[in-house]
Amino acid sequence: MWPEQELDAGDYFPRQATGAVPDGGRAEARRAARRKKTKPRSSSPRSGGRSKGSSPSAGRPDTFRRLLPQALVVAFLAGGTSAFVANDKAVRLSVDGESRTLHTFADDVGELLEDEGVDFGTHDIVAPTASTALASGDEIAVRYGRPVKLTLDGQRREVWTTARTVDGALRQLGVRAEGAYLSASRSKRIERDGLDLDVRTERTVTIMADGRERTIRTNAATVREAVAESGITLNGQDTTSVAPGSFPRDGQTVTVMRISGRKEVREEPIPFDVQRTDDPSLFAGTEVVERQGHQGTRRVTYALRTVNGVKQKPRRVRSEVVREPQTQIVKVGTKQLPNSVSGADGLNWGSLAHCESGGRPNAVDASGTYGGLYQFDTRTWQGLGGSGRPQDAPAEEQTFRAKKLYVQRGASPWPHCGGRL
Repeated sequence: MWPEQELDAGDYFPRQATGAVPDGGRAEARRAARRKKTKPRSSSPRSGGRSKGSSPSAGRPDTFRRLLPQALVVAFLAGGTSAFVANDKAVRLSVDGESRTLHTFADDVGELLEDEGVDFGTHDIVAPTASTALASGDEIAVRYGRPVKLTLDGQRREVWTTARTVDGALRQLGVRAEGAYLSASRSKRIERDGLDLDVRTERTVTIMADGRERTIRTNAATVREAVAESGITLNGQDTTSVAPGSFPRDGQTVTVMRISGRKEVREEPIPFDVQRTDDPSLFAGTEVVERQGHQGTRRVTYALRTVNGVKQKPRRVRSEVVREPQTQIVKVGTKQLPNSVSGADGLNWGSLAHCESGGRPNAVDASGTYGGLYQFDTRTWQGLGGSGRPQDAPAEEQTFRAKKLYVQRGASPWPHCGGRL
């Protein structure tokens, strides 16, 4: 960023040697110029001629008295004219490059400019300063300031200049124009209302692409333009390590990323929820699936990219549900199990269970017909008041229903292991 820059008054139009200002100043000279000559006193009839008998020397005092006032007036006017001429100054005035020579009675530069109707502000230059006394032969210069909305290498700022052309403004602002891009020609005149000016100086940028390094000098406005100037073409999804539309900085290194990609569609499962509800008709610890849950399906589209030969993590770009999942409903028993079954409590149920299923409550035979500790078939299990499958019931309920079966049928349901009871 740059401060507002203006020319220093001392850099232009050096002050001429100043003569002394005559005493009395402009006002005294003008009063002298306006003063009228005093009329001579009228002669009386008696003094119109010499009296008879009088001597020539007798009329001399009257003649002297008449001529003395006239001589004084002439002397006074001569002195006033000298003062008037002494206060008239010949100076040279240059306003924004247009010069003219003029005569003035002004005492100082400010008074001269006011008399000539030349206004100036804080951004303008007056040399010498407005308070400087004037002398004949002086040169006075006025340079008007002009606003310039300058965008220099991507940075925008309003500055002021007294230069009348783009070239002069660039030199005043210290902007290196050699090899630079200018939105206006260097000879373009800057009017009083200012100018918008875009300047991009020449910079060194290094481009890395396809295993090669290229260093160029450029005044490009974007990284994309600089890459193109280096002879590199961006194809398809190719991009750069910095935003292609960003401004390339001096000394910057830009890497070109060659991108190849495709889209892949995958179907992914959507897990179903499980809803559990209490059921007082089932013994505590028993869970019965009333409705089986089903997974849903989601179709997902992924973007697969390879950057400079390296595979990137797939990026999800779209997803849609093909089939909604179905919630599984499970009944949870809350009924308390009875403490015992008369006629079967004293038997060795652990030994029987070990013989039938190896003591595993969820055991199922190879045919899938029998399950649980005591290898019930589903029909027998449900006939004893059980719900669902025996292998899904807790061990305590399986033992309880085995005891009920024993009371009804003895050890016959377990022909191979019943003897262990």
